[in-house]
Parts: sequence; C-alpha cells; structure tokens
Amino acid sequence: MPIAAQRTPEARFADLPGYPFAANYLTDLGSFEGLRMHYLDEGPKNAAVTFLCLHGTPSWSYLYRKMIPVFVADSTGRCNTFAEHLSGCMVAERFTWPLV
Repeated sequence: MPIAAQRTPEARFADLPGYPFAANYLTDLGSFEGLRMHYLDEGPKNAAVTFLCLHGTPSWSYLYRKMIPVFVADSTGRCNTFAEHLSGCMVAERFTWPLV
C-alpha cells in the first residue's frame, strides 16, 4: 500500500541561484512504496573518489551548492559528488500524518 506523502512542485526549485544541478530520483525504496528520494550525482560516475554530502534537518543539498563544483573540478578529473536528501527536507517527500 502506498504511503501518503506531500511532494513539493518541481517549479519551486527551478532557477535557484547557484544551483544548476540535475534532479535525480530513486523510486525503488522497498517498504516506502510510492515515495521517491531526491539526490544529486555530479561528476564522472566511474570516479576513483566520491564525496558523500549528508545534511541535517532542516537543510538540504542547497547547503553544498558552492562545494560540489569544487569537488567535481578536481584537476585529476577523478572526483564524483553524491548528495542525498533526507525524507521531509525540502526536495524530499514528506509523510502526511497520521501514518496508518
């Protein structure tokens, strides 16, 4: 049974200053049927080094908008940056209450 959730419209995140990143979504979340998780995956996918950027509540990956380009621009071209969004924070979907 799908979980009831609220989704922020994509238009709210269009043209954010300093945030040119492509949206990615993971929809195969096992027991979280019907939900999707937003994440950023910038740089070469076969990179030797991956920077994992995790945020706390109530922030989201906008926090890393100035760091991601620096990580990806590594002179060796070997760096990838992955930033996920915790459920309920900005781009990520929020559960509606009560959960039943």
